[in-house]
Amino acid sequence: MPYPPDYGGIIDVFYKVKALHDCGVDVILHCYEYGRTGDKKLNEICKKIYFYKRKKGLKYNFSFIPYIVKTRFSDELLSDLKQDDFPVLFEGLHTTAIIPQLLAKDRKIVVRTHNIEHEYYNELSKAESDLFRKLFFYIESRKLKSYQQVLQKANQIAAISPSDYTYFNNLFGKTTYIPVFHLFKNVIILKGTGEYALFHGNLSVPENIKTALFLVNEIFNALEIPFVIAGKNPNIKIINAASENNLIKIIANPSENEMDTLLSNAQLNILTTFQNTGIKLKLLAALYRGRHCIVNSQMVENTDLESLCIVADSKNEIKAKINELFTKPFNETEVLKRQQILDEKFSTNKSALKLIDILFS
Repeated sequence: MPYPPDYGGIIDVFYKVKALHDCGVDVILHCYEYGRTGDKKLNEICKKIYFYKRKKGLKYNFSFIPYIVKTRFSDELLSDLKQDDFPVLFEGLHTTAIIPQLLAKDRKIVVRTHNIEHEYYNELSKAESDLFRKLFFYIESRKLKSYQQVLQKANQIAAISPSDYTYFNNLFGKTTYIPVFHLFKNVIILKGTGEYALFHGNLSVPENIKTALFLVNEIFNALEIPFVIAGKNPNIKIINAASENNLIKIIANPSENEMDTLLSNAQLNILTTFQNTGIKLKLLAALYRGRHCIVNSQMVENTDLESLCIVADSKNEIKAKINELFTKPFNETEVLKRQQILDEKFSTNKSALKLIDILFS
């Protein structure tokens, strides 16, 4: 359900639909409901919308097919898709269970890969502390590596990052790099200096929990600089750790406008990660709206964004860059450089035209 566009892959889906609509493409959207609302907004950019219930239950773990795929198999979806012969764009490997049944209709099938999924799930397993979830992610990773052979049946693969493009093209060929879709068009950065350092993301996922705890316990514990952590559903571990420092503030579930304001008023965006899978949309948000972006190597590896960030890997390097940049204004030359590079590499309109070409050629 790609609305509201408030986390990772869903942001890519929603703004992809919008970009296709803006280019004159009629989009028929098939999606699974999770109690999220937004069909009114989606009706403005979709010709038609179909909703499906996702399956649930422990029994779906007892299969060679990954749980995230098995629970999205739908006879109803398959029947609906067979009513026409339009190209089909599958969002993520997890949606592809019905591809073999669609082949008989000689359809144009394109799969948008959001990650190298088995690597992503393996990293989730490493970051998870709960033993049951750790085991689930590990087993799912093994299944996903085997299951990805279904991509051989697609006509085209649309990879979300340069490194993903290399991986899938080496395995299957027929891969095109189409950058992530997002809401930003222009770099808009407030003059002067900001008031705090900012880390943002989905604060309930293992990767971001690990990063937030690292920043609270290993970086800002020794700095006299205000630090804001903002994002979806903050994990209790983050809340407890931050409560011990009066200079650290947590903002839970900010709206789109609130998040935009937080980005604009920050002096520094601190974006470190312990897994370099996919493209981090929070990095793009920080570059379009924020001032200085301090990242580690894993955050920008194979993103084409290294030149727009300050890269620091060790704890001492990160602390030194925070102290150095906290009072340094962000100048107009840097704004123009960002606009030029982001226009060239991450224009949503250019990405839409590229996708249209592989869907309809």
